[in-house]
Amino acid sequence: MYGDFITKNAGAVSQIESALRSLTYIVPARFKDVELASESLHSGIQLLSLYHDSLLARAVSSLPSSIAREKPTPHNRYTKFWTQKSPSYRRLALLITVIQYTELLWEMAAKRRGKKMQWHVVIVLELAKAICRLLLLRLTNSRPLLTPPLPEREIDPASLDEGMSDLESPPPEPSSWKMPRTGLELPSLPNSGRISQYLLSKVLTAEDVKPPAQLLHRIRGTGYIAEVLYIIRPVVYAVAMKKFANDRKSWAPWLLGFSLEYAARQMSKQELEKTVPGGLRGLTQLERD
Repeated sequence: MYGDFITKNAGAVSQIESALRSLTYIVPARFKDVELASESLHSGIQLLSLYHDSLLARAVSSLPSSIAREKPTPHNRYTKFWTQKSPSYRRLALLITVIQYTELLWEMAAKRRGKKMQWHVVIVLELAKAICRLLLLRLTNSRPLLTPPLPEREIDPASLDEGMSDLESPPPEPSSWKMPRTGLELPSLPNSGRISQYLLSKVLTAEDVKPPAQLLHRIRGTGYIAEVLYIIRPVVYAVAMKKFANDRKSWAPWLLGFSLEYAARQMSKQELEKTVPGGLRGLTQLERD
C-alpha cells in the first residue's frame, strides 16, 4: 500500500525525505541519548531512501518506450546490468549498502559496552563488507568494484510524476506525420520546453554503444592483487586501531592503512598502463571517475 502511494505520488518523494531529514535536528533534542537517537533516525531515513529508489526504478522500468527517459550514467548502466544479471550480486550489493548506512549506529551502540566491544563490532562490520566485496569481485569476473555498488537515483521524481500523468492522459498530438508525396512518416517533435532534453537524449558517445560489462576492463595479475589489497585495507586498519587503542600517539595504524592504499593504487596504475590499449588514456569514463 505504501509502495503504491509512492509510485502514484512520485513528485512528493523528495519532499517526504527532506521533511524526515529535518526531524534529525528537532526530534533528538527530546530524548536523553541525543546522539544515538539522531543517528538512529538518520540511518532509518537512509534505508527508507534506499527503498524509495527501488520503487522509483521499478516504476521507471514499467513505463512504455514512448515516454522519454533521461540517458543513464555509465555507473548506473554497469550496476543495473549486474543487478539484473546476477541475483547474488544484487543481494551482496544491498547488504554492503545496508551495512554502510547503519555501521555508525552499530558502533555507537557498541561503544556503550566499552572500547573493546566497540572495536570488535567495527572489525566484524569491516570484515563483512570485505567478504561481500571479494565475492562481488568474483561475480563480476575480476572487474574493479564501484562505489556505491547499486544504481543511484538519477531520475527526478517530479519528472516521473509528469511521465505517469502523460501516460494516463496522452496529448492529442499525432505520434508521427505522414508525408503526402512519398508516404514516409516523420516522428513528431517534443514540446518546446523539452527540445534540449530531447536532443541531448539522442547524442551517443562511443561508451554509450558499448555493452555494460565492457565499461570496466578485467584486471589480472598485480591489478587483481591491488584490488584485493584495497578491499582488505579497512579490515587491516581496524585491527591495527584495536591493537594500538591504548597508545593514542601511535602512527602505526595510519601508516599501515596509508601504505596499503598507496601500494594498491600504484600497482593498479602500473597494471592498467601495461594491459589497457593506450595506457591510462584508453580508460573508459567510468574508470576515470
